[in-house]
Amino acid sequence: MKTIKESINLHMTFLLAPLIFLFLITPQVLAGPPASRPDPEDAPVFARWLVNQGSWGVLGTLAQGRVPFGNVMSYSDGGSGFPYFYLSTTLDPTGFYALRNPWSSLTLSEYTLGTCNQADPQSPVCAKITLSGRLRLLPQNSKEAAFAEAALFADHPQLAGFPKQRGFRVFKLVITNIFLVNKYAPPRNLTVYQYLHSII
Repeated sequence: MKTIKESINLHMTFLLAPLIFLFLITPQVLAGPPASRPDPEDAPVFARWLVNQGSWGVLGTLAQGRVPFGNVMSYSDGGSGFPYFYLSTTLDPTGFYALRNPWSSLTLSEYTLGTCNQADPQSPVCAKITLSGRLRLLPQNSKEAAFAEAALFADHPQLAGFPKQRGFRVFKLVITNIFLVNKYAPPRNLTVYQYLHSII
């Protein structure tokens, strides 16, 4: 026959089990759906939202001989608007190429967020953005590198396990040009200043 203490412990176990499960499931599930989709007419806010809500895209660099090279890469902007990457300078061509020619571009699609309402990825109403600029290696002991690494590891925990001895370092895309399409219209007229100073 169970004692009162054993009965209480058993009861508490059943009460706590769902809470323990919530802490064990992935951060993506806990994060829930993306923040509300902004008005497409507000191009700066929409661009910041799209970059902030995304987690990966195609990062383009120039290979030797100035041949375009695109690679699927995880990123995080940490809420800053600037995409940060954790790239190997020895194992992956993207980091290798960036050190020799920093001109790069990051292309993202709203389709990955699940907010296109069944529109085809190529449809103008399913937004897409390309951020172009220079891919810059951040100084290892700088505050910005520490901030970027924390943001990357929070959004992509597996990156923290990548071996630093293999040349993994934090890079920042310093944006000089923005190409955004989010409706049936020509690409939006959007400056880097407007993009960085918008609030989401």
